[in-house]
Amino acid sequence: MSRRGGVMSEEFKYELAKDLGFYDTVKREGWGGITTRDAGNMVKRAIEIAEKALAEQARS
Repeated sequence: MSRRGGVMSEEFKYELAKDLGFYDTVKREGWGGITTRDAGNMVKRAIEIAEKALAEQARS
């Protein structure tokens, strides 16, 4: 079974982890070390950023 590639770049995921306060956990334990709540918050924040970018693009 092949694994589908991620939508978010690694750089963006690390940026989100830093913003949300669990970068140290990722650095120490990898992505498997974060909680499901942290993962959910990361996705939620990514969606907020994307929606904001689309709204700004629509205004231009």
